[in-house]
Amino acid sequence: IMAEKILVTGGAGYIGSHCVLELLQAGYIPVVIDNFHNAIRGMENLHPFPCQGSARSCSSPSPSLHSISPGVDVLPESLRRVQQITQQPILFQELDITDGAALQELFSKHHFSAVMHFAGLKAVGESVQKPLEYYRVNLTGTIRLLETMKAHGVKNIVFSSSATVYGDPKYLPLDESHPVGGCTNPYGKSKYFIEEMIRDLCKAERDWNAVLLRYFNPIGAHESGMIGEDPQGIPNNLMPYVAQVAVGRREFLSVFGNDYKTEDGTGVRDYIHVVDLAKGHIAALRKLKENCGCKIYNLGTGTGYSVLQMVQAMEKASGREIKYKVVGRREGDVASCYANPALAEQELGWKAACGLDKMCEDLWRWQLQNPTGF
Repeated sequence: IMAEKILVTGGAGYIGSHCVLELLQAGYIPVVIDNFHNAIRGMENLHPFPCQGSARSCSSPSPSLHSISPGVDVLPESLRRVQQITQQPILFQELDITDGAALQELFSKHHFSAVMHFAGLKAVGESVQKPLEYYRVNLTGTIRLLETMKAHGVKNIVFSSSATVYGDPKYLPLDESHPVGGCTNPYGKSKYFIEEMIRDLCKAERDWNAVLLRYFNPIGAHESGMIGEDPQGIPNNLMPYVAQVAVGRREFLSVFGNDYKTEDGTGVRDYIHVVDLAKGHIAALRKLKENCGCKIYNLGTGTGYSVLQMVQAMEKASGREIKYKVVGRREGDVASCYANPALAEQELGWKAACGLDKMCEDLWRWQLQNPTGF
């Protein structure tokens, strides 16, 4: 049987690159597009592997996106490393999802069986400063993508959504029937609007299948230590920041508020290992095969940890003291937020396997081997 081609938008990013690796290991052929907004360019590598005598590793992958003229689409560093880990070539093209013409051309070259859609802007704070840019990229980009899929008869999508769509929790743990849309920032609203677009599309056209995955807080890295989260500039998320303090790149962590109604007063979140998250996407692809219509699942562990518990866990993994200072609360932060992941367990047959120690050990290995990122 021919292996299925899966289009991965934003596949050079943190979550995307881990999903590309899982796709390769599950026997799919990922075709990756990314515009390098949040990814680092690697060195050109038309012959990525030493020749091992097999036809596959001796020649540059063909027919290949690499060979687009003029010049060569240089692989992102994250994907160059995924190639090293898996010893399999990756088809990649530099492309912006807001570019409808480029998408049309891509879809006419390849026969995709499904799309995994990660591409988009994702910094909560920045979205408050630049709402129009977030709506332009996230909404317009997704509309262009869906239009192109429709034009080429590709009607299966896995969408990278977020627990931010739940807004301020009315009850905990958060299950999929919790009200959505009371989002506290334009980033969260853009995810909510995209969910609504895809739901409406599936309602109007019964042959569409979509799985919307609401992520909680992905952390950790591949256990090789070769790929991980590489935030550009000051990290927006807790754990990359904590890891940078541990490795000596930053002096101390600012803890935003210690007067919440939680066990130690600091905010409680559900953290999930990025490899568990990636495996959830493979399970979602299988779900599409059942002609599932539009399905929504939480991807989390169901366990909440406070900021100070995370700091302690990272101190344990790194064997280093992590200095922190308590400062004022951040606008829009909620006290506690964690998932009820039961539905994903029942319907996807997926369950997060990695605990907090493993998340921190893998994050620390990545940070230690890559102190300044890729």
